[in-house]
Amino acid sequence: MVATDNVIHISDKAREKVYELMEESGKDAATYFLRVGVVGGGCSGLSYKMDFDNEIKPGDQVFDENGLKIVTDIKSFLYLVNTVLEYSDGLNGKGFYFNNPNASRSCACGESFAV
Repeated sequence: MVATDNVIHISDKAREKVYELMEESGKDAATYFLRVGVVGGGCSGLSYKMDFDNEIKPGDQVFDENGLKIVTDIKSFLYLVNTVLEYSDGLNGKGFYFNNPNASRSCACGESFAV
């Protein structure tokens, strides 16, 4: 999936896993959403972060991806525009990863990047 519409997307498989994790942690999808962001650190300079949240903050960017609300702060959005959150459960690794067209390089583990 290649995004070109200035939003943050999530694949079907990743969305299913997010709902599964919400349910396991007792978070109601009607009041909680997925917050994604970027923080300084990691071997490439910037790292991704994800968590469940239920509070929209001033300046947050809010996206609805087939019923799942994805929220990010404006600074992180500048790094995450057109990114697709994916999930893999294959033999080569299991977990969420960001398919970020803005990253000029990323580390081997895929958890940090540079622009």
